[in-house]
Amino acid sequence: MYTMMQVCKATNMTYQTLKFYCNEGLVPNVKRDHNNRRIFDARDVEWINSLICLKKCGMSIQEMKDYLDLCLQGESTIPQRKEMLAEKQEALCSSMKELEDSIAFIDWKQNFYDEILSGKRPYASSLIQAEE
Repeated sequence: MYTMMQVCKATNMTYQTLKFYCNEGLVPNVKRDHNNRRIFDARDVEWINSLICLKKCGMSIQEMKDYLDLCLQGESTIPQRKEMLAEKQEALCSSMKELEDSIAFIDWKQNFYDEILSGKRPYASSLIQAEE
């Protein structure tokens, strides 16, 4: 069994976030010790790591609650869970494409500047009108 602080350390989550997730019902079946403090088992920690990943995937708290509800219903809801994850995956792929395009622009611009600085290309700017 693990304390809140141990789980926070193991998952790199803040105490406040873990407490919030517990209070929101995102960590089901939380157990309490004799002092009424939350304690977690290995399955809880595994689920909390899943929540962290879902959050990084862009799921809102409500979407995570919906996903949890489906998980708690068992195997019959796997198609709905797969659909939820597929939608997030599509959004992530779109974001990745945008980031790749931005990186490509920066690479191009850095190369452009390198060529100017090395004398391989004259400086020209679309912002500054060339003197005649």
